[in-house]
Amino acid sequence: MKVLIFGTFDGLHDGHKFFISEALKRGDLFIVVARDNNVKFIKNKETKFSENERLNVIEKEFPEVDVRLGDTEDFMKPVKDIAPDLILFGYDQKLPPGIGVSDLKFSTERVGFFDREE
Repeated sequence: MKVLIFGTFDGLHDGHKFFISEALKRGDLFIVVARDNNVKFIKNKETKFSENERLNVIEKEFPEVDVRLGDTEDFMKPVKDIAPDLILFGYDQKLPPGIGVSDLKFSTERVGFFDREE
């Protein structure tokens, strides 16, 4: 099963690692890392680390995962290219502006909150 997650991953922390690990349990994982210009547009702030630095950290930590950068203009292009069986969202993750769940012609699930106490 092809599983897709996406995010900024600006400073890979335990919550990100939990999210990625949960996604890995479900199948072959693809991660789309948000482009710097898209983060600026959506979150109205700069990232601490560049898109390539963020991608490289994930590749190093999870070498078995297919990690790629998002598209600079079309949020849906990498989703269409990967054609996942399942898209997982983080507990608080939102879709980019102009994209709704109905635009995703794939199954979707939301991963629960990371609890440091577990």
